[in-house]
Amino acid sequence: MERPSPRVALGTALRGVASAAADISDGLLGDLGHILTASGVGAELQAEAALPLLACGPQLNLPTSAQLEFVLAGGDDYELVFTAPPQHSAAVMQAARASQTPVTRIGMVRAAQGLQVVDAQGQALAHRFKSFDHFA
Repeated sequence: MERPSPRVALGTALRGVASAAADISDGLLGDLGHILTASGVGAELQAEAALPLLACGPQLNLPTSAQLEFVLAGGDDYELVFTAPPQHSAAVMQAARASQTPVTRIGMVRAAQGLQVVDAQGQALAHRFKSFDHFA
């Protein structure tokens, strides 16, 4: 994307709908991890559901492993990661329409802490993706 647009309208439309939200500046897994840590919960993220978020992958003919690395650990995406209860799905879709911003469900929050990335069959991916860490 040559002219990224921050998702301010979506963020505004999600007020009162989303439980938590963050911009994806340090990588999807890193910023989702911040939400989960602050909330004292965990999540299961479906890797294949997240892949369509990478607009350049198919254009550059990148291997799936590289696409996953970019989507899950890359940053400065000008996108939002947010959580919302399942009963708010209609309100999430209304917020998406109102802000003219597509949204994609890529996982589920779990009570048990930790973040697990799974494939289409629900098997945990062995690869450990590392997002940017300002304090590393």
